[in-house]
Amino acid sequence: MPDVADPIRYGVIGTGMMGVEHIENIGALDGGEVTAVCDPEPTSIERAIGAVGQSVPAFTDHRHLLASGRCDAVVIASPNHTHIEVLHDVLATDLHVMIEKPLCTTIADCETVLQLAEGRPAGTVTWMAMEYRYMPAPAELVRHVRAGTVGTPRMLAIREHRFPFLRKVGDWNRFSENTGGTLVEKTCHYFDLMNLVLDEWPERVMASGAQDVNHLDERYDGRTPDILDNAYVIVDYPSGARALLDLCMFADATADQEEMSVVGELGKVEAKMPSNTVHVGRRGEHWIGDVDTYTAHDPQIAHTGMHHGSSYLEHVRFAHAIRTGSAPEVTLVDGYWAVAMGVAAHRSIATGRPVTIADVMSRPMERGAPA
Repeated sequence: MPDVADPIRYGVIGTGMMGVEHIENIGALDGGEVTAVCDPEPTSIERAIGAVGQSVPAFTDHRHLLASGRCDAVVIASPNHTHIEVLHDVLATDLHVMIEKPLCTTIADCETVLQLAEGRPAGTVTWMAMEYRYMPAPAELVRHVRAGTVGTPRMLAIREHRFPFLRKVGDWNRFSENTGGTLVEKTCHYFDLMNLVLDEWPERVMASGAQDVNHLDERYDGRTPDILDNAYVIVDYPSGARALLDLCMFADATADQEEMSVVGELGKVEAKMPSNTVHVGRRGEHWIGDVDTYTAHDPQIAHTGMHHGSSYLEHVRFAHAIRTGSAPEVTLVDGYWAVAMGVAAHRSIATGRPVTIADVMSRPMERGAPA
């Protein structure tokens, strides 16, 4: 564990768009420095070193980075389908690790990772990256729910209306075999938020979705991309609460890309991004169009980046856990459940039937509340 006065030395494995985002956030941290990077693509390495701002050792094989002795912690931001291989090696070390979402692309791989992580040394931080938890507006929504503003949350809705998937190196994200599918790759963030807000694990998923607009005219070695571009997903919880995801990835022309709302018997809270607008309405006090409205802001944010400062705040918490030996705020179990919900949603679309989480999870899990 680094001394409080010592900088935490980070290695970044996978230096595409998200890897560079992590490098920039680490650079904005007090007491954080990137001391090694790893990616098989020369152009990605070049961008990474540019983001670091100075020459650092660059590796094409993550195993060489792990063996270099130059890092206290690693951030894994490689393509989704590589997570299982990289984690197999990283979890065998005593390095702290932050793994980008999704944990893995399949249930079997997630369960293998959970087994690998069970024997990690005490005090070693293993953190699941779910930065949407730290966006100012959703964080305010969670705070209001915890404070009892809406009473018992009964209905939760999340809407993301956005642009299509961006291009990645080698266009790996054009095929579900590499990503886990849109409802694993893209929306595991939202499934994690559902579990966090409602403070319980789900029981059943019902979904309808398709690939109607995006990437249909693209060909890769004669293959057409198979990633969904729109879906509705309903999630049922043991308490009777239910959640809805509304995803559209050909909705570039929109005011707020993401919206969340939670409703209980006492009122409703809404969070909107990127405006970071929060609306709070209390029954008996407010009416339609007449609610408390304010802009959420976290003064700790020193780097905004691509996710409204949430990745920076996540790194602040990760670094704190490393320095204090405290438990991670977001665990591999959280990541596992988010993947399971996405897998269940894809199965529901394929079969036209509701799917229980027990149908997709083979590893028995404790029913405690999400981290």
